[in-house]
Amino acid sequence: MDKWTELRTAYHVARLGTVSATADALGLHRATVNRHIDALEDEFKAKIFIRHARGYSLTEVGQDVLRVGQKAEDLIEDLTGRVRGGNAQIEGEIKLTLLPPFAGLLMGAIDGFRAENPQCVVQVDVGEDLARLEYGEAHIALRAGGKPEHPDYVVTQFGDIGFSLYAHDSYLVRRGAPDVSDGFAGHVFVLPEFPHERLPFGSWIKDNIRPEMVALSSRDIGVIEEAISAGLGIGFMGNIEAQRRGNLHPILPAQAEWKISGWLVTHVDLHHTQKVQAMLNSIKAHSPLTKGRSR
Repeated sequence: MDKWTELRTAYHVARLGTVSATADALGLHRATVNRHIDALEDEFKAKIFIRHARGYSLTEVGQDVLRVGQKAEDLIEDLTGRVRGGNAQIEGEIKLTLLPPFAGLLMGAIDGFRAENPQCVVQVDVGEDLARLEYGEAHIALRAGGKPEHPDYVVTQFGDIGFSLYAHDSYLVRRGAPDVSDGFAGHVFVLPEFPHERLPFGSWIKDNIRPEMVALSSRDIGVIEEAISAGLGIGFMGNIEAQRRGNLHPILPAQAEWKISGWLVTHVDLHHTQKVQAMLNSIKAHSPLTKGRSR
């Protein structure tokens, strides 16, 4: 298929949502943009977009165009930077996807990356649904649990995230230090609302905390961390995050099973691009779990 120009145009329409925005971004006339889309749809013998009053939405074929276009854009952008020389600025956007407990661990790395690459925007998607790298939904994923085994993924160990049971100063002033031997009588907890098998400390929760002892629960880890820091109850928090917040005290000794393994994951097609390598190097240099550790 000799439709690279048309594919690039369709990719930008898919990304920006309207013909006018694409025409402005690419310096084309609106009629040229429409002509490129028509030509590509004729080539595929399928519709890429559903046209409506507010712009364009993607068909299933269009979703594939967006994924392929994103990869092509990244690779062409990387090639351009290499041709210009090693000192060329990294531009555009780099997308990271990660679980909420990891967010605080990457802020120093992102700051370091931005200091060296101010023309590159960092987009971070924090949530349970991690992007599929094979579809170009993110450049780097920070995943937890068992080592990902996808054949097209390049996987690097990020480190183990340890958790402990913490209480804030304000909670301890009001309720006093809990007595573990009497089953935490008179104390309340703040807990994540996830299936116990998905949590490294899930078995302990199941064995030790009754429903009436829970003061607050949430699927949002950020809400849990804020509630613990506000003294609403005792709860589990990552050790590095607890140290960063301050005024939090471990209630129980750390247990070996209260940790999760973290993995930095990239797609083999984009792993060696300048953009991805620059971010991985910044993570290695600045993250509290990887700083100074050889790979």
